[in-house]
Amino acid sequence: MRHVTANGLNLIKQFEGFSNKIYLDSAGLQTIGYGHLILQHEKKLFKSGINATIAEDLLRRDIVIAERAVIRLIDTYLNNNQFDALTSFAFNLGAASLQRSTLRRIVNRGEHELVPSELIKWVWAGGKKSLGLLRRRIAEGELYMT
Repeated sequence: MRHVTANGLNLIKQFEGFSNKIYLDSAGLQTIGYGHLILQHEKKLFKSGINATIAEDLLRRDIVIAERAVIRLIDTYLNNNQFDALTSFAFNLGAASLQRSTLRRIVNRGEHELVPSELIKWVWAGGKKSLGLLRRRIAEGELYMT
C-alpha cells in the first residue's frame, strides 16, 4: 500500500499541531496528539497525556484511513506531492468529503492545474471562514503543484 511521504506527514503535523493533553477540537470532540480523535475506550489511556513519539505513532495509524481513501477514490496517477496533499485534505476533512467533492472529479479528469483553486473552497468551519484552514489549503495546493 502507498503511504504519505515525510513531507506530507510534516505538513499534516504542522497544521494539526501537537497537544500532549486532551483538548476539544473545533467540533467539540476530545482530541490529543496530532489530531487523534479519542475513542471511548481510549479515554483512560490518555488521561495523563502523551509524548510526541506516541502522538506520531497515533498519527501514522490514523492517516492510513486517509491514504486508503485517496487510493480508492483517485483513479489517475499521482506523484508523491499530489498524493500527500490529497491525503492531508482527506485526513483533515474525512474520506466522505473527498468522495463527494468536485476536487475528486477534477483530479480524476487530470485537470491538475485547477486543484489549488478547488482546495481553497474548503476553508469554512462553523459557518465562518477559517484563516487556519485557508493557510492549510494554500499549503496543500502548493504541495500538489510541485
